[in-house]
Amino acid sequence: MNRRKEETRTSVSVFIAVILAASFVAAGGVLYAYFKNRQIQVSREIDAADRRIEHARLDIRTTEMRMDELLNRFTIRKLLQENQSDLKPIAFSSVEEIQPPQPARRSVAAATR
Repeated sequence: MNRRKEETRTSVSVFIAVILAASFVAAGGVLYAYFKNRQIQVSREIDAADRRIEHARLDIRTTEMRMDELLNRFTIRKLLQENQSDLKPIAFSSVEEIQPPQPARRSVAAATR
């Protein structure tokens, strides 16, 4: 009968400490999973943005190529002939380069006496 008194009793504070430790470990696991999932989502968003940027760059290059193609003098001449335009080619000797007039210099500040 004295045996029970000699056995060590586990304190309530030990149970509370174990429960707290287990809850901290569980919360850490949940937070780890949340942050890892968020990291993967951000990585996917970055990849999607990179794909959109590359697509936009390709569109820009395509547009520049089409603009260069449309501004080609031989292409314009061909389109004018196909459309039966009244415009006629002129000789290079009749082309004059005109320089824009130099603007009159105006002072920003005036000296007063």
